[in-house]
Amino acid sequence: MSIEYSISPDGEKFPLPKPEAYKKEFSRLKKEAEKQKQLNREIVVVMGVGFVGVAMAAVIADTVDKKGQPNKFVMGMQRPSVRSYWKIPVLNRGISPVVSEDKELAPMIEKCVLDKKTLTATFTYEALSLADVVVVDIQCDYLKESLGDVHDGRADMSPLEESLAIMAEHISPDALVLIETTVAPGTTEQIAYPIMKKVFQRRGIKSDPLLAHSFERVMPGKDYVASIRDFWRVCSGVNRKARVRVVKFLNDVLNTKDYPLAVLDKPIESETAKVIENSYRATILAFLDEWSLFAERNGVDLIKVINTIKMRPTHSNIIFPGPGIGGYCLPKDGGLGVWAYKHIHGFEDDIFKITPLAININDTRALHVGQLTRDALRNMSRPIAAADILLLGASYREDVGDTRYSGSELIVRRLTEMGAEMRVHDPYLTHWWEFEQQDTYPKKGYSHARFFRNQEKLKNLKMESDLKKAFKGADAIIFAVRHKHYLSLDPDEVFKMVGDTFAVIDCFGILDDNKIRRYFELGCEVKGLGRGHVKRIKDEVRAGKK
Repeated sequence: MSIEYSISPDGEKFPLPKPEAYKKEFSRLKKEAEKQKQLNREIVVVMGVGFVGVAMAAVIADTVDKKGQPNKFVMGMQRPSVRSYWKIPVLNRGISPVVSEDKELAPMIEKCVLDKKTLTATFTYEALSLADVVVVDIQCDYLKESLGDVHDGRADMSPLEESLAIMAEHISPDALVLIETTVAPGTTEQIAYPIMKKVFQRRGIKSDPLLAHSFERVMPGKDYVASIRDFWRVCSGVNRKARVRVVKFLNDVLNTKDYPLAVLDKPIESETAKVIENSYRATILAFLDEWSLFAERNGVDLIKVINTIKMRPTHSNIIFPGPGIGGYCLPKDGGLGVWAYKHIHGFEDDIFKITPLAININDTRALHVGQLTRDALRNMSRPIAAADILLLGASYREDVGDTRYSGSELIVRRLTEMGAEMRVHDPYLTHWWEFEQQDTYPKKGYSHARFFRNQEKLKNLKMESDLKKAFKGADAIIFAVRHKHYLSLDPDEVFKMVGDTFAVIDCFGILDDNKIRRYFELGCEVKGLGRGHVKRIKDEVRAGKK
């Protein structure tokens, strides 16, 4: 029988557990749970140790009582798939499976696994039978069938539904199940509760499942852990008992003294709060897309305009959108609400206008970068076909290593479709899985590659680790992300590293007027999203040389 392996990002191979390993693993967990119970510690199983789950597991495992003693024991449970099993042995070494710029996460996990011994990872669902609390961090994706048409898509409920049924088969009747995942409004009461209730009845359990919902507001970057522990939370439960239990649990593990809980009457209210919160943010960003184009075509620097508006306190949160809106939440969460209205709640009319439009605008904004790059090279009498183009920044936001739904991905795909040769640098990344594993990532058949032609060669796209080497011979340089490493780049130094003139495309207001002017003085071409004033600077430079 051939052995299947799960391979970690750094290339280490871990054989998937064989059938006989499950009994041994549960025996280990059972002994550990008995020992922890004697120490009066609550057993918490965190389902899914991905981006949210691993940090949540660490925060819970680091919890102490009023006497400063640990009062929780956490089992991080991950399904032993080829893609994800490696996280379990890595976590059990005291190493975070998620790379983060937050200096708190790695030491916290190491401490909880190796020193406090309040955190372990496992692959067996039998762990659920030991739980007092189950925290569900299983992704609920929104699968789009078209680029720029959110109506042509659906919520991918099956992983969550399957996991809920498995939980109901294993948990004790008194275990609290806390859904932390962002879900379609109505999921907890109209999908999760019936699934679990039916299984309970089949098991002869007469009590109702203790189900609650409390969405996370986790943010990547230097405040990754704090965004879970030290931030406001919203919660609710399907009944009074569940509501009381979730309030107590969250008060135990989060800093609710400084960031009080908001307790709502029904889970659908908590679920809707998360979807509206992110839809609002996405809509404000999409709104600026049309003004970005206006600025480009009418000699306006939108960056200066926005900074001027932000001086007014009521408008201080206005943000330039950059090349698309990435991250796991904003590009999809509104779609969960649109889908739920029809497919969970059964309404046939179309009340949603602004929310889907915002998603569609944000999903396609990055394609405009291809036009700017083409035009900049055309102004230099160079074709975009076979041009060597360097993209600076693969992540969806500054100073993090997270490529989920990054606008940079669409830039690469569009320019590759147009015939360009792409190279990419990002100081926070060693791999870009959306390309390297595009046949199966994020899910088989759902790579953005399907929306473009000539994408096969992008499987070989590797991150450039040496910035100086990456610059050499580039025909165009795209500043796609405001990483701190790029903000201070000097035009003369860049010109020296490239070795000849090139086009510069500023996607995020990275270049000030002095740098734009200097690039023109060096004979380069400059374009930018929302930077309509660059032509005025170009004309001034050209006039000064006559």
